[in-house]
Amino acid sequence: LFKSSILCFLHLSVQEFLAALHVHLTFINSGVKKQRIRNEEPSFQGKLKIWHLHQRAVDQALQSPNGHLDLFLRFLLGLSLQTNQRLLQGLVTQTGSSSQTNQETVQYIKWKISENVSAEKSINLFHCLNELNDRSLVEKIQQSLSSGSLSTDKLSPAHWSALGFILVSSGEVLDVFDLKKYSASEEVLLRLLPVVKTSNKALLSYSNLSKRSCEALTSVLSSPSCSLTELDLSNNNLRDSGVELLYAGLKSPNCKLMTLRLSDCNLSERSCEALTSVLSSQSCSLTELDLSHNNLQDSGVELLYVGLESPNCNLTTLRLSCSKLSKTSCVALSSVLRSPSCCLRDLDLSDNDLQDSGANILFVGLNHPNCKLMTLRLSDCKLSEKSCGALFSLLSSQSCSLTELDLSHNNLRDSGVELLYAGLKSPNCNLTTLRLSDCNLTERSCVALTSVLSSQSCSLTELDLSHNNLQDSAVELLYAGLKSPNCNLTTLRVEPAGVQSLTPGLRKYFCQLTIDTTTATRNLKVSEDERKVIFDRPNVLCRTGLTGRCYWEVEWSGCVDVSVSYRRISRDWRYFVCDLNQCWTLRCSDHQGFSVWHNDDQCLSSSSVSNRVSVYVDYPAGFLSFYRVSSDSLILLHTFKFKFTEPLYPGFSLHLPGSSVFLC
Repeated sequence: LFKSSILCFLHLSVQEFLAALHVHLTFINSGVKKQRIRNEEPSFQGKLKIWHLHQRAVDQALQSPNGHLDLFLRFLLGLSLQTNQRLLQGLVTQTGSSSQTNQETVQYIKWKISENVSAEKSINLFHCLNELNDRSLVEKIQQSLSSGSLSTDKLSPAHWSALGFILVSSGEVLDVFDLKKYSASEEVLLRLLPVVKTSNKALLSYSNLSKRSCEALTSVLSSPSCSLTELDLSNNNLRDSGVELLYAGLKSPNCKLMTLRLSDCNLSERSCEALTSVLSSQSCSLTELDLSHNNLQDSGVELLYVGLESPNCNLTTLRLSCSKLSKTSCVALSSVLRSPSCCLRDLDLSDNDLQDSGANILFVGLNHPNCKLMTLRLSDCKLSEKSCGALFSLLSSQSCSLTELDLSHNNLRDSGVELLYAGLKSPNCNLTTLRLSDCNLTERSCVALTSVLSSQSCSLTELDLSHNNLQDSAVELLYAGLKSPNCNLTTLRVEPAGVQSLTPGLRKYFCQLTIDTTTATRNLKVSEDERKVIFDRPNVLCRTGLTGRCYWEVEWSGCVDVSVSYRRISRDWRYFVCDLNQCWTLRCSDHQGFSVWHNDDQCLSSSSVSNRVSVYVDYPAGFLSFYRVSSDSLILLHTFKFKFTEPLYPGFSLHLPGSSVFLC
């Protein structure tokens, strides 16, 4: 090169190529014992071969903190191929490098890939293998993907990196990356982080992730090239320390994330304090946040209050179901809804002990002209008919913008919903969806409802009255309202109706189960009515797959697992352990009490013992709960939130001689 010239390159890749060319030519032509690789001056002793240079270059590139040697390394390796040297004849002296020499470099790179290098570094090493015309690792994975025979259980670290390279090299932004499709583990996530970065949506729930994953994801979210707009980390034991790291990424000006789900991540009020700073940040683009099934308590919501009122907060959807909230949280949230800067459109407070007093405080905020809330979920919030009087005033108000209201699993009774129906007839009411499942309603409610459906001002299009004691006569009354030319209803749920719905609480969903003896391990003793099992370490499933709302009770003795799983779970397992999200287990022991397991992860441990337990599955809503039964009371042990993809089968495993289970 001309030493007196100053060169300017329109693209830095030209500079990288010339740097690699300079090193290659200097090494080949000079024969000196010192070669300069970028800013490093390694000493080469004795007779050196080209693969010595390549290996040292690989090492230097891997040590680079920002990847500034990556492109240089690719060019340098590419220059060693005779095909490329022939293309550059006159500029590059042909070295006659043998395939064996290049194979030394290939093996060295593969060895480095198998080590614990970062995901980004491994991607560049695969580009290097491409430069050397070696695609063996990639082709093996591609063949398995094409044939549908990819077995993720048998993949080595190098093969996981190859899979990541294939997905990233497609050149397209992935719409959805679902870690469970490959392997729900932290190690695999860290190998596939470049794929997460190029995806619009990342589904990482139930993947045994920890604080370590949060640290890695923070780096992804802070990257200018990250495309991620939706991230689901639900049902991972991230704890406050993990999500605090994640929040740092959310504050990055490069972060584009709009939806974040952290349901059941073992969070406390401490997470809310850090989150307030995120929501108040000008660079935060979050519009949907799910913090359900965490121990936030009222103190956590009061901390969130500051962030939600910030003019920089863009949050439109907030889910706080089952977060141990009370009336105190309603005070803070009511104030937020009255704030002119509040953007909230969807609020979920289900499964919290708000009671009538808390709901009435919340309704004050909803009635304010600044409130923009359109969807409110108050399912199972210990409400009664007293709340319906305040709701009547709210729905009749000109300032109320509610279009969807869920009051399911509250003891509203006929007297309460009759007040509610009067509000539905108001010309100011905008409600299109109303859910009143399991609200202790009878035929009397349907008489008033018929009048509502026939009203010109009623805008209802969806109504859920399932799991109430409506009887056939009540349903016939409803049909009369449906025939009205003014009725806009397109969806009506009334099943199941009848005597069973009179049963209080979850027992109204009671289902009769029998054991499927074809799934039993050998030497299993099953009673003639197929409802009792006695044996030492058997695994057995029930006969019927469940896809609706179902409840059952089990009496047990000794040490047993009461499980719910997909049918394809292996019956050869020693236990019904939880692999790839196939099984959810309550372990019952006379000596150790109760423990709840999923994905081989213990979710709860309790020393309390009751020899009768129960299970409730709400398949459409994605809830699975274990209870201990004490007299006529149900005491919740643990609830899983999961998107079920196959029918669920109750099952049992007995661990000690003399153990037994009996389906009540």
